[in-house]
Amino acid sequence: MADNHIPVNKLPYCKPVKKWLSERYGRFQADAVWQKTVDQYNAYLPDLPDYGGKKNGHARAIYGGLLIFSLYPSLPDHPPVSELQDFVSNLFMGPFVKLGKIFDLNRPSNMRLINKVFMRSGDGDRRDIIKYPAGFINVDEPYDNVNHIARYHFTQCPNAEFAKQHNLLHVLPLMCNSDYFGIEKIHGTLIRCGTCGNSSKCDYCVVGNKNPLVQEYELATDENGFLVSRRKR
Repeated sequence: MADNHIPVNKLPYCKPVKKWLSERYGRFQADAVWQKTVDQYNAYLPDLPDYGGKKNGHARAIYGGLLIFSLYPSLPDHPPVSELQDFVSNLFMGPFVKLGKIFDLNRPSNMRLINKVFMRSGDGDRRDIIKYPAGFINVDEPYDNVNHIARYHFTQCPNAEFAKQHNLLHVLPLMCNSDYFGIEKIHGTLIRCGTCGNSSKCDYCVVGNKNPLVQEYELATDENGFLVSRRKR
């Protein structure tokens, strides 16, 4: 089964991870930590279900997540998980910074566009799940044309399933919380009450950051490190 998966050296994240390790630990120790990370990544591959490899529309999320699951336990100083959040958010969501220079979710046209992106991605997920049952289960929700709200949710997430099976739920927030960073960079707000790591579903409710709905919620960190949106009392 490992032949169907993406080798670590084919991921776009290797160079920035090695740079981060070198800055944190020095080159010599960084090389050792990176090798330990690669060895752990490779050890996970044979037992993974078939996600479709690079054909999966969420391949970077799945295998990028596997890289982080391999990296964190390999760190010699065992830092708090939260200490890696900024690095992981920028690692996965860095392109949103550039996108935010031309894309603004406060524009109704841009909200409709991102909804189309969500729907197209969902269509791909529903095709993938037939071939690869361990992938993302994506459920569409109707677009709110009046209040400019785009919604969908996952009822199954490969990263969450992997974390549960390998006692790594404490690392999962690094991936989940990055979504807030990405949406923020395109002048939006993610309103999410739970993920597949701390709830029965991972919900995406996306609005422009000037949308009145934003004022009805506050962002909090739950007891497991997940960012969650809670309605104000």
